[in-house]
Amino acid sequence: MNNANDDAIHINQSSSLSQAVTLLFATACGMSVANIYFAQPLLDELSNDFAIDQSIIGLIITVTQIFYGLGLLLLVPLGDLLNQRRLIIGQMLLSSVALLLVGTASYVVVLFAGMALVGLLAVVTQTLVAFAATMASSTERGRVVGIVTSGIVIGILLARTFAGLVTDLAGWRSVYLASAAFMLLMSGMFLKVLPRGEREVKSITYSQLIQSVFTLFIQERTLRIRSILALLIFADFSILWTPLVLPLSSPPFSLSHTVIGAFGLVGVAGALAAAQAGKLADQGYGQRTTAIALTLLLISWIFINYLDKSFLALIIGIVLLDLAVQAVHVTNQTMILPLRIEARSRLTAGYMVFYSIGSASGSIASTQMYAHFGWGGVCLLGASISTIALLFWAITKRFTK
Repeated sequence: MNNANDDAIHINQSSSLSQAVTLLFATACGMSVANIYFAQPLLDELSNDFAIDQSIIGLIITVTQIFYGLGLLLLVPLGDLLNQRRLIIGQMLLSSVALLLVGTASYVVVLFAGMALVGLLAVVTQTLVAFAATMASSTERGRVVGIVTSGIVIGILLARTFAGLVTDLAGWRSVYLASAAFMLLMSGMFLKVLPRGEREVKSITYSQLIQSVFTLFIQERTLRIRSILALLIFADFSILWTPLVLPLSSPPFSLSHTVIGAFGLVGVAGALAAAQAGKLADQGYGQRTTAIALTLLLISWIFINYLDKSFLALIIGIVLLDLAVQAVHVTNQTMILPLRIEARSRLTAGYMVFYSIGSASGSIASTQMYAHFGWGGVCLLGASISTIALLFWAITKRFTK
């Protein structure tokens, strides 16, 4: 793998990132990642419109997630090889085309192809995170990463709410057409905002670039530890959010999808509060922040377990869980991005692969637990994963700063 001397990166930039540009990065991240979650509340509509049996309509979600995972491994590392400005704008323009393809699809094969492309190109969010970290000064990097990654979590949480409301107003196709327009608008804004830069990379091919992602795991202990923590916390995140619709839509609650989607608004409060974790990491309190957040993650399941008795308890649990997950996530990225300045996109790619594995595993495990053991089983699973995460941090804390 090439070291810092092998890559010469010249970016014409100031030593700080303005609040307006930071918020633009966060908005773009939220919009991009939301694209892969829009379909979740729309499966019934898609099943009816394309005459797809309900037993296999879920493959749309699977295909999107698979291609998102492929994009993490195959596209995100390109940020260390190509001009990041062109890469980001190019991926956002192609995302607009993919979303337009989905929104106008008349055939099942076109729908699936469009969703695959949407998932593949949604990884522009991670290129944005790495570039924002590069543009920020070392003293504010944690703050910037905290704000930008908050946009990702908020995008995930609000995707269902947006999709449900827009579908009720103008049909499911309007969700993707509106997002295509937004992505086109954002690409135009980034064309003006992102600094022009030149990147000279010596003696590294694309295959070597991808191989170096795996090499980084061998060489960087902090990356390994923080990636495993990412797997565990995002498994917990999915354990809550994937099956939550099942008890809330069933008697005695029988809530509408619009109301259920509104619970995502509750989670936003926790995600926004956790953006401050980056500042603490900048000040050297990353380990302390991680310990507090993982403790709150475990406590959150006590409140979530009382769903059938109190919505207030559920809301408190949701806020605590999203606060904890986002705080650890921000701290993780603040700690791993400085490891190799010349390999930030590859560090991000490797880390997010574990995030993706955790999210997928949590979704599968939680639905199985709910089917066999009800909501109590889901909460027991979530609390168990939280405990494992806390114990893992306690065992490995002495190996990282």
